[in-house]
Amino acid sequence: MTRASLDKQPHEVAFMFDRVAANYDLTNDVLSLGQDRVWRKEVARAVDARPGQRVLDLAAGTATSSLPFAATGAYVVPCDFSLGMLMEGKKRNAWLPLTAGDATRLPFKDDVFDTVTISFGLRNVQDTDAALRELFRVTRPGGQVVICEFSQPTWAPFRTVYTEYLMRALPPVARAVSSNPDAYVYLAESIREWPDQPTLAALLQKAGWSKVAWRNLSGGIVALHRGTKD
Repeated sequence: MTRASLDKQPHEVAFMFDRVAANYDLTNDVLSLGQDRVWRKEVARAVDARPGQRVLDLAAGTATSSLPFAATGAYVVPCDFSLGMLMEGKKRNAWLPLTAGDATRLPFKDDVFDTVTISFGLRNVQDTDAALRELFRVTRPGGQVVICEFSQPTWAPFRTVYTEYLMRALPPVARAVSSNPDAYVYLAESIREWPDQPTLAALLQKAGWSKVAWRNLSGGIVALHRGTKD
């Protein structure tokens, strides 16, 4: 197994990410033409972490995404279900409390975190509704969720070009830079199948989140969703 199927069996997805851990950050940088750095800065701005706050960074991978939160003085917990990713992250940032965990069954008590955030990982979870409920459970009242995920470009002609890039250009580029290019075929397919912005917003509301809103980045290639726990 070098890639996962779109039914997103957890063991398949975890093993697939184990196989790409070593070059994952570099590959993402190349495939996104450097836009992933811009997107992560927007996540950090939305999270707005403060000293003493508790932040859960879910699907943190190698914990690169966790570093901006830690730099503010917040206590950040990078969490991922790929042990390969966590091991790679431990090599680079051994001081962070990297934690193994499944998004649908988080190993944390109720009402723990001021902010829960997940970037480019929600679409890889088998049960989106269960994950959103778990994020809600571990967030304290008054806390927030910030989700950064690939979405649907808002301009139809651009959406067509973008879809062509995903399915035709991305796999050859991945073959040149990734340790497991087949994984990026799955990732392209998962992006294409992921629901649009209003649909994800409705799922957040269904899970109990209030004041749900989203902001498009890069013309809707990525959307930044936010919600609050009353």
